[in-house]
Amino acid sequence: MKRLNWDKVAVLSLFGLLITEAVWAAETLQDVMTRRGLTEKDILAAAKTYVPSGKRDEYIVFSSGGQSGHVIVYGIPSMRLLKYIAVFTPEPWQGYGFDEESKAVLAQGNIQGKAITYGDTHHPALSETNGEYDGEYLFINDKANPRIAVIDLHDFETKQIVVNPVFKSSHGGAFVSENTEYIIESAQYATPYENEYVPLEQFNERYRGGMTYWYFDRAKGRIIPEQSFTVMAPPYSQDLSDFGKGPSADWSFTNSFCSERYVGGIEQGKPPFEAGCSAKDTDFLHVVNWRKAAELVKAGKATLINNHHVITIETAVKEGILYLIPEAKSPHGADVTPDGRYIVVSGKLDTHTSVYSFEKIQQAISAGKFEGKDPYGIPIIAMTDALHTQAELGLGPLHTQFGARKCEAFTSLYVDSMVARWDYCEGKVLDKIAIHYNIGHLMTMHGDTKKPEGKYLVALNKLAIDRFNPVGPLHPQNHQLIDISNEKMTLLYDMPLPLGEPHYAVGINANLLKPIIRYKSGWDSRANQASPYKTLAGREKTVKEPGKVEILGTVIRSHITPEIIEVTEGDDVTIHLTNLERAQDETHGFALYGQNVNLSLEPGKTSSFHFIADKPGVYPYYCTEFCSALHLEMQGYLLVKPKNYQEAAKQAGETAIYTKADYDKQVEKNQATQTTIDQVVAFITSHNYQEFPSVVALMEDATDQLNFAKEAQTKATAAAAKEDWQNAALWAGQWWQYQVKAADIGLRAKAYLEQQGANKTK
Repeated sequence: MKRLNWDKVAVLSLFGLLITEAVWAAETLQDVMTRRGLTEKDILAAAKTYVPSGKRDEYIVFSSGGQSGHVIVYGIPSMRLLKYIAVFTPEPWQGYGFDEESKAVLAQGNIQGKAITYGDTHHPALSETNGEYDGEYLFINDKANPRIAVIDLHDFETKQIVVNPVFKSSHGGAFVSENTEYIIESAQYATPYENEYVPLEQFNERYRGGMTYWYFDRAKGRIIPEQSFTVMAPPYSQDLSDFGKGPSADWSFTNSFCSERYVGGIEQGKPPFEAGCSAKDTDFLHVVNWRKAAELVKAGKATLINNHHVITIETAVKEGILYLIPEAKSPHGADVTPDGRYIVVSGKLDTHTSVYSFEKIQQAISAGKFEGKDPYGIPIIAMTDALHTQAELGLGPLHTQFGARKCEAFTSLYVDSMVARWDYCEGKVLDKIAIHYNIGHLMTMHGDTKKPEGKYLVALNKLAIDRFNPVGPLHPQNHQLIDISNEKMTLLYDMPLPLGEPHYAVGINANLLKPIIRYKSGWDSRANQASPYKTLAGREKTVKEPGKVEILGTVIRSHITPEIIEVTEGDDVTIHLTNLERAQDETHGFALYGQNVNLSLEPGKTSSFHFIADKPGVYPYYCTEFCSALHLEMQGYLLVKPKNYQEAAKQAGETAIYTKADYDKQVEKNQATQTTIDQVVAFITSHNYQEFPSVVALMEDATDQLNFAKEAQTKATAAAAKEDWQNAALWAGQWWQYQVKAADIGLRAKAYLEQQGANKTK
């Protein structure tokens, strides 16, 4: 075979590549549309959702994660997934439920002494100031085990979990008052408040529902259970709630289903729950003066049940804080309009959506005009006396959100698989759009605040069916993005969500979120305070006592200190690690063989891990986040010696493999590297880098690395003075490693300044 001229082959290959690139470059938009079978409508929708590389979304969505127990975060209009926030369920990437600090948060959610590591998140709520989102906190409930979690949006971490002391389930939470004084959580399936057995034959007498009002201390960023209370309700299945706004701010509204109080019994040949729970034409909207209820608790008029303040039905009726209004049967949502004047309620088994007037409700209460009382003595306001209007929207109306235009509302139609746009002042339908399929909740931007921003709507659909590539019998959920900025609604994007059943979501303008890019050095992120185990570079130590070992270590590109941990079989071992990095996104992980641990160590964070070294052996550990060119070298060994282990005599001395020439060669490389660093630093300091916080953080990190380099240089020079070329060459190599890290950081800072068009200083 004739031997090929490889230079010629290379030239021809390059020529062919250039021709191919020219062909690609010549492809027009019309060519792409033809090739992919796209229409102009498709291209317009794509353009409306496309966010170019390096650009950011206008809105951030926090969606419940359903059975995952998490919160899902994504951007609008791109629909790009950004993060899962671990809440009720361990999540190893974030180290949640694996480090001691987050284990303590999860333990707050234990039920009757039992660890619960499953959650069914349903209704997220953003903190508000004067009825508008402030971007500080997010709250989320767990339906399966009635709990509320507090997520701090300065770092997107779960800080607290509280367990409802009297409920056994809660679909309807969380919803916040207009200044986030309280978070409401309503019961769903009625149960006895006391943690004891009560037969179903006593359902009417002993089973109860209710609405819990969790007091939130904004200064502490925590729910205070001792200042929280529950308003007891009859054993109707309370569902979703909303706080009032403006004129109705002191009141809350909670709907219900199964006011028939039917308890089923197919095992005894009786009709099932669903038959008995939809027999009546109406259920009840619960109207509560929560402000007055809080005053009653302070006045000592509450009863303590399970060490929790409860306002009984009798007290609520006597003090005039609880009223009922009939609503279309099997309702699923009570939504207060932005001006606080109306409450919108839909019944799943009715084609109508009802608009109640808060003014009319107050007039009926003031006049004592009631159509009767329920079996528990609660006054009932006639529906006709409270209604402003009704609108026939379609089959299966569920939830309502509000738009930026006057009186503009959007309601999901489950059975019709549609969204209705309508005027709640006049009860007039304006537009409808089909979605895919069986929509549950829907969400508009700031759609539950005093000032909705409109623009986009997300339909949270229960079924996907034919929308995405098949991935087995379990399908993803489908979040559909809809443009509502024009008179006609337009479908823009289908987004598969493969994590639980996302139930409800809230969308906030991204400008309101101000998350940090790093923690203060040695920070306990779960407690929001300096960790007592904070460790600085050079201060790492191992403290040994009989049967106990405690390690205070650090991580930084590209080593874990200590690199070798020696303990004895049976020792109680605790490892505390502090991430010394100062640049954003320089997270390190820590995984240890056989001990079920993965720590997530964001810049500045201190995390801990505790275990019993119960089996002798060799246990490697390493960094799980690819953090630098020498990431794979970021490793160490835990050595667990058997009890009564006898050390073998160690051989004296070590064979040297490095010479003076090796040392000199390394030093020459270091000097050349320093020249490059000096050039990069000169560029950065000659520009207005101080106006860019990200670059300032990078410069601080680079300075730290150069300080480490100086320490290594000093040790290398000292070893060279003793003609210890082995250690001189090794320390010179470490000196260079720190220089490389500093150069990497500096080049990133330089590139960022160039991309941002930084100005040269005079």
